[in-house]
Amino acid sequence: MMRLGYLFAFIACCIALVSPAGAHEIRPAFLQINEISTGLYDVLWKVPVKGSMALNIQPEFDPAYTLKRAGEEALLDGFAVYRYRLAGDQGLPGSVVRVPSLRNTTVDVLVNIALEDGVHYSFVMNPKDPQVQVPQTPSSLQVAKTYITLGVEHILGGIDHLMFVAALMLIVRGWPMLLKTITAFTLAHSITLVLATLGLVSLPPPPVETMIAFSILLVAVEAVRLRRGQTSLATRWPWVVAFAFGLLHGFGFAGALGDIGLPQTDIPLALLFFNLGVESGQIMFIAAVMALVWLLHKSVTLPERAPVAAAYAIGCLASFWVFERLGTLFV
Repeated sequence: MMRLGYLFAFIACCIALVSPAGAHEIRPAFLQINEISTGLYDVLWKVPVKGSMALNIQPEFDPAYTLKRAGEEALLDGFAVYRYRLAGDQGLPGSVVRVPSLRNTTVDVLVNIALEDGVHYSFVMNPKDPQVQVPQTPSSLQVAKTYITLGVEHILGGIDHLMFVAALMLIVRGWPMLLKTITAFTLAHSITLVLATLGLVSLPPPPVETMIAFSILLVAVEAVRLRRGQTSLATRWPWVVAFAFGLLHGFGFAGALGDIGLPQTDIPLALLFFNLGVESGQIMFIAAVMALVWLLHKSVTLPERAPVAAAYAIGCLASFWVFERLGTLFV
């Protein structure tokens, strides 16, 4: 296991060194369409802001509909928010919703449609396929597909969460303990994700994001201490640390889900499949690391200091995040 530990470390180091400095930089755009009377709709369009500029993307509808601005643009939590009034002589089911300029971005669009009779639709558009035909009949399967996709994309785009998992690999000894540790992390962040999303508990995002970065730094420090022959609670029972900090990471997932939005008529289903998507993405990451471990184990011999180098790399990245996010506490 020790040689495999070096390989884990090398991979974690590479990931840390090539990671972008900020996590969750690109979030999905959000299109909410609410029918207020027959053929008349309120439209809410939220577009991620990069720097000081909102992405130049706009929704389009079939020629049978007229889309007009209904209010001024506003900035809210990193999004540019636009409101429209959509009118047409026919119902939205069967029509096409598109965002043509989405092809020039790396952003997905979550679309929620709520009709006056209580029927609800949810789906995702992506840059490769920036349009969708609204089905005549809504499907729970579509909601499940939409939110499991968003969950996978969120965790794979959340470099800080993946760095925490990578750091845990540096302090875990043996496959049984690795399984136990990852299970504890999964259980913990699932608990707070559900509680926070349902509004039963809440924490402000800036302290949560800062503490997530600090949790990565702490585990990286413990990895260095372990290679120096020192032990602690974290290295003896890493699953305890994974569970404790997993509760904190769950608030981060809940914050992302809050930005995305939930279909009000399918909250339990959407919440379940978003969480399953997060877990699927996490498993994909671990599986990818294991696959690289196997390949590297067959082809190269890593230096004995690889685990320490990896821990320092992850720790430096986490330190940058800590100081960067501390600034948001005083804004």
